[in-house]
Amino acid sequence: MKKNIFLLVLASTLGCAQDKQPLVGETDFQRELNAEYKDATKSPLKDKDRKDFTGLDFFKFDSIYVVSAILKRSPDSDWFDMKTTTSRVSKERVFGLVSFKINHKRYQLNVYQGQDLIKKEGFEDYLFLPFIDNTNGDESYGGGRYIDLRIPEDDIIIIDFNKAYNPYCAYNEKYSCPIVPRVNYLSIEVKAGVKAFRKH
Repeated sequence: MKKNIFLLVLASTLGCAQDKQPLVGETDFQRELNAEYKDATKSPLKDKDRKDFTGLDFFKFDSIYVVSAILKRSPDSDWFDMKTTTSRVSKERVFGLVSFKINHKRYQLNVYQGQDLIKKEGFEDYLFLPFIDNTNGDESYGGGRYIDLRIPEDDIIIIDFNKAYNPYCAYNEKYSCPIVPRVNYLSIEVKAGVKAFRKH
């Protein structure tokens, strides 16, 4: 009798496992992003794209793209209107300049702070790092990608390009996304983070 119950439970478990496909991802970041995009309450995906969604395409994790950057703060920078993909503008300021090396070559990018976002609980120390690189329009989204950062206690900030993600408007044109300033162009192929979204 016990054996029969065990077999029934096993069959039930296997059935559920087959119905609910596990989300793919080789890092915590990838799995968390995939879970968010599968969730109808959080996902930027259109219903038709979310229906059969099992995971985003990512470049393979590469420690070369985890860099220790020097942050040079610019406390007196002015707020400006960052253009978006719609008529909306986002009030931002250059929080500072990050300087780092990838494959022994030095690069610099501006990191930004949003006027509205710093007033929200949990985002007081949030920094926004948008960038464009030589994979855009081919392997990655043409409009560039974003990285979320937090203000460090000192002048060293870890930037993990493996956590680069696409703007929501890469998945759905209803969103208004900040356009990456040209000054934040990296003259290399950043083969890390989220790849271009292949719509079905």
